[in-house]
Amino acid sequence: MRSELRHCVGCASLLGFLLVMAAAQTRREPLNPIEIDKLRDAAQEPEARLKLYVQFARGRLAALEQVQADSKAPDRAEQTHDKLQNFLDVYDELNDNIDTFVDRKADLRKPLKMVIEADTEFQAKLRAIKSALNANPGEAQKYQFLLDSALDAVDGGAQDHRRLLSEQEETFKHKKKPS
Repeated sequence: MRSELRHCVGCASLLGFLLVMAAAQTRREPLNPIEIDKLRDAAQEPEARLKLYVQFARGRLAALEQVQADSKAPDRAEQTHDKLQNFLDVYDELNDNIDTFVDRKADLRKPLKMVIEADTEFQAKLRAIKSALNANPGEAQKYQFLLDSALDAVDGGAQDHRRLLSEQEETFKHKKKPS
């Protein structure tokens, strides 16, 4: 009887462990199927692809601003947290794509200028949200860390993008355009 109980407890523990591991490995897809199709169509075109990511990130920030503007929204803090996470996920994907194109030695000068402009816009919008936190500090606790993480990501991304643009301008200024 005792060995059966130990066996049951052991099985239950193993099952619990496996469930936790499966949940930890489940990655949330930051893009919807329509966005994925658009990206697939622009797979080899850095300018088109990065433009799409900027568009998607803007959309995530617009949704975040809508939640922030509606003071009567149910579960506003949770919605804000989710919208911030959505933005951060898309912004991370943008940076991953830039890294991929850099590895392929692609000329990113034109799309990087657009990304840098978007970085400035994203920084301003995230800072505006952060400055509004004082209005409801209890609610802000639920997403403060994520907001700080998003700001750090965009600030770091902006620096990296400016540095990369400078490097790319130096690299490609001596290469002739095919006629």
